[in-house]
Amino acid sequence: MTAVAADFTGDGKQDIITNFDRKTRLFVAPDWKELLLAEDPDHDFLHSAVMDVDEDGDVDYLATRYSPGLIVWFECPDSPLTETWPIHLVDDQVNGIHGLLTGDVDGDNKPDLLATSGLPEGRFPESLAWFKVPKNPRLAKRWDRYVFADRDAPGLSHYLGFGDVNGDGRADAASAAKTGNWFAWWEAPADPRKVWIKHEIAGDQVGATNIHPVDVNGDGKVDFMASRGHGQGLVWFEAPDWKPHELSDTVAGAHCLTIADLDQDGDMDAATCAGAWRSVEYWQAMWFENDGRGNFTTHVIGRNQTGYDIRASDMDGDHDLDLLIAGMESKNVVWFENPLR
Repeated sequence: MTAVAADFTGDGKQDIITNFDRKTRLFVAPDWKELLLAEDPDHDFLHSAVMDVDEDGDVDYLATRYSPGLIVWFECPDSPLTETWPIHLVDDQVNGIHGLLTGDVDGDNKPDLLATSGLPEGRFPESLAWFKVPKNPRLAKRWDRYVFADRDAPGLSHYLGFGDVNGDGRADAASAAKTGNWFAWWEAPADPRKVWIKHEIAGDQVGATNIHPVDVNGDGKVDFMASRGHGQGLVWFEAPDWKPHELSDTVAGAHCLTIADLDQDGDMDAATCAGAWRSVEYWQAMWFENDGRGNFTTHVIGRNQTGYDIRASDMDGDHDLDLLIAGMESKNVVWFENPLR
């Protein structure tokens, strides 16, 4: 189950597109009127993202199926509430897609797409790849694919992080492995179409799922914040030697993770949902308040809530970041309003 927010209708309000039970639905703000975009037995989507793929000024929707691997994009039409959203193929060769992320990989000031190919079967086993939007994406059979971690991400890779880790001006990538039990980052070369250099951050991280590059303690160096969603705990790794600091070693099943300045104090906080694949007493949404030096205070904002997707987005237009959550076990899509404003 996945959900993502953007102004799909062009009225200045954040709408939501979600996929559940092989149905892709648009919920139109502010009353969340439901519009079925597609119902397809092949559309069992696990992750999603947004970008203006065709550069026509509106927001398109991208989604992935885990296996057999599939990435598609839904073209937002001129009249998104009344016209059909055409569906186009991005790729169907990566397999085991348990992470999807947008970012400018090649430095051309245009967004690209990154995805995991985590299963040991298929053309690109245990790999990571990025995709460049073709010149005419509406007519292209597939996007240009570049495997930057070629059979270099074993152990069922989960999620992706993106940012310039080493300060060379090029964006790097990070990932985690739930059975490989590692966190790692890949250093982008001058030509990102070539294979990238892998650097392990930490091993023996049971159930590792999420990792993001971010300056946690305000020292100007890029650290990593991570979760063990198939295990227990959240942790940040301090640059340059990746010294571990536990945000919480008791939170279990924190499968999703987002990083944002939720309290607008100038440092980066974290948010997650605990309890994935656990009984309901473990289900809770929470955020971790950073004091600017890498010390965190835990705030529980909701009970009886799980999350496979979590996004920080200004859902109500009041200029602070709320939290949008798609709950797999709880079978819901909710957003929690930030009380800051």
